[in-house]
This record gives sequence, structure tokens and C-alpha cells, in this order.
Amino acid sequence: MWRKLTDSANGKNILIYLLCVCTAAVFWLFLSLDTEVQRDIDVPIALDNVPDSVIIIGNIPPVVNVSVQSKASQLLKFSWGKPSVMKLNYHEYLKRDHVLSISRQKLDARLRDYFGQGVRIVSFRPDSVKIYHTSEPGKRVAVRLDADIQPKLQYTMGDITLSMDSVMVYSTTGIPSDFRSVATERIVKSGLTDTTSFEVKIKAVPGMRIIPDHITVTVPVEPLISKRRNISIEVINQPADIKTITFPSTVEATYLVPMSAFNTDYQIKAYLDYQQIDRKSSYARIKLSAIPGVYRNVTLSADSVEYVIEKRL
Repeated sequence: MWRKLTDSANGKNILIYLLCVCTAAVFWLFLSLDTEVQRDIDVPIALDNVPDSVIIIGNIPPVVNVSVQSKASQLLKFSWGKPSVMKLNYHEYLKRDHVLSISRQKLDARLRDYFGQGVRIVSFRPDSVKIYHTSEPGKRVAVRLDADIQPKLQYTMGDITLSMDSVMVYSTTGIPSDFRSVATERIVKSGLTDTTSFEVKIKAVPGMRIIPDHITVTVPVEPLISKRRNISIEVINQPADIKTITFPSTVEATYLVPMSAFNTDYQIKAYLDYQQIDRKSSYARIKLSAIPGVYRNVTLSADSVEYVIEKRL
């Protein structure tokens, strides 16, 4: 097939055309690489040789945005792939206690070394870096959860747990004695139907470093199951020589209970208060005792029953 293509007139014309296109593309590539261009490049930075006893306060800029001008061929390695990290030696830039300062002149010199000869630094942001640090011991403080979390209807929520109930706080100026807790960023969630975990940041405190600066919040959620049971009606506050009989002697209670507690029966009572019986009526109201916290929407099959009062023999 290839031989037939090269032997025909049309085939030869196509091959010549393709050869011209490839030649033009090569020339264009060489001319492009030799062209002066200006580009913005994000240079990752990191502190190197930081002593284990030193805690950095505040955030180190993750990158320096640098505008450079050079031939395109010299910027190829910065345009393709991930740029290498520019490491800043901690001891070289230690200005004084608690302050590490990198001036514009020093940062410019480091960037020139990073890009090499032939690349002109036009501008960069930030144009200087100031980092506060401390070797003072930190203070452990409690974590307060700031949250508004609601399950979906017919679901219930258990006790929320935090992956850490306390964190370490560091400062260059000392930590006040009455500083005992930090708060999380606010969480607002609704309509939960399953146990869910959220990663939440701890609110930054000016002049302080919090380690760790985020925690995991776990919210246990499970469905509510309908349950019924018959409970005896007890009569309270009646004289010793009086006996009150109710018809019926039991009442059916209907309620919702978490699925995990479905097979556990918590104590629940219905009672009739003798002192509150209206003798003009043949019916007396019944009430529920204190309801266990796991029960929801407790209702009785009847709110009153017939009664008979007898003298004890």
C-alpha cells in the first residue's frame, strides 16, 4: 500500500506536502524557543533546617509568584511539570529572637539563583517574608465545638465525638492564664440519615499557633423505630384505707426509639393521682412518669380511664 502511494502522482504530492509541514513545524518550534517571553511562575518555598524545639507562629507563604522574562527555551523546565521547592535556610535568615526575616534583596537573590543566568526577575509577590517563631512551651487548651447539626425527621442523633478534645497553643508573647479553650469553625448541617464525619478547622487566634489546626467531628445518626408496649396504671396519693381500681388496668404506650435500643426496655409508668380525681366524672385522667431520654413522641392509647373507689377491709 505504501509503495502504491509513493508510486502515484497524488501520493508523491501528499508526501511532499507532509514533509513541508513537518519542516515548517520544526522551524516554528526553534523560533518559538528563541523568542523572548514573560511568564508568571509559582515557586514553592519551604523552611529548611528548623530545630525541633522551634514552633513556627503563623503561616509560611506556600509559594512566591514570580514574573520572569527570558527566552522560552530557558523556561521550559519551569513550564512543564511541578517546579522544585526553593528551600530557605532557617539559620541564614534568623533576625532576632522570635523573628525570621527575609528582605526583598535576599529573596531576589535567592530567586536569581533558583532560575539561573539568563532569566530576568521582573517582579515577585510577596516581596518579603517575616515569620514569627517560638521555643517557649505551649499550653494545652480545650476544644469547643460550634455546630448546628440536625438529623432528618424520623432519625435521631447520638453524642457527637471529637477526634481530639484538646490542642496545643503556642505564642511568642505568652499565653494568658485565663485562655483555656479554642473554638472550631461553625458547622451547619441538616437532614442527616447516616453516621457522618466532618473535618473542621479550628478558628485561628491572632498571634498564636494551634497544633493541630483541625479535628474530625463524628455525628452518630440512626433511624427511629416505632414500638408499642402495655404498661400498668398505678394509683398514687390515695389514703391507706382506700383502694382505687381502674378499667382497664393497663394502657398501651406508643413511641419511637433508636434502632440500637429497640430490644432494651427502659422503665416507663402511667399513673392516676387520687388527689386529682374529679368525683363528678366516672373517668379519671392518667399521666406518664418521667420519659427516658431515648424515647421520642410517646403517646398513650387513652388519656383517661374509668375507675371505682372502694374501702379497704
